[in-house]
Amino acid sequence: MVNTAQEELEERKLYKMAQENIWLVSLEEYIKAGVHIGTRIKNKQMKKFIARIRSDGLAIIDVIKLDERLRLSTKLLSKYEPHQILAVGRREAARKPLQMLNKYTGINVYPKRYPPGLLTNPALDIFKDVDVVTITDPVLDRNALLDAYRTGKVTIAFVDTNNSLNYIDIAIPANNRGAKSLALLYYIIAREYLRNRGLLSKKGELPISHEEFMEKGLEEEEE
Repeated sequence: MVNTAQEELEERKLYKMAQENIWLVSLEEYIKAGVHIGTRIKNKQMKKFIARIRSDGLAIIDVIKLDERLRLSTKLLSKYEPHQILAVGRREAARKPLQMLNKYTGINVYPKRYPPGLLTNPALDIFKDVDVVTITDPVLDRNALLDAYRTGKVTIAFVDTNNSLNYIDIAIPANNRGAKSLALLYYIIAREYLRNRGLLSKKGELPISHEEFMEKGLEEEEE
């Protein structure tokens, strides 16, 4: 009975938001991209971001909280110049989304294995002196996350249900494994960054769809 009541409450919230048209993208687009699909592993720190557990044990991420945190993060990012931001992602599915983020916003990206010293050694040619670091996966990008923390950067991270919230300033609960999910998430960041900085109108769109942010030929992961 408790689960049923909670599900009904969530459905009412989702319906109200849809009616008021306050999503960054439509609920349908979020669901189609699978941003809400978590894993069968549930870190206790992520409990507040889990809407329900499917019968097969898969955790479902609260899309309302995802949308709220994504909005908060893009507003924060828009206060910084592109050269003050670094987005990293070792996962293969993050490569194309990060490249497209750089193409449309100028934000620094590192779409591969994070090298030692990127954030900590000014003597290196690859050194990035930034104020904000965006992390695709706190597990795969752990070295970047730790360096960002040690050097006092603001850290924003996509966190799945198996992730820890340690060292993260703003956590965005989301599927950080799937190609479709990462494409949509980074598309929204790019678009909202440009909108908030006045480089796109409030209703303006990028000249391409979010599907063009997606790394092709990758199977969607479900754990």
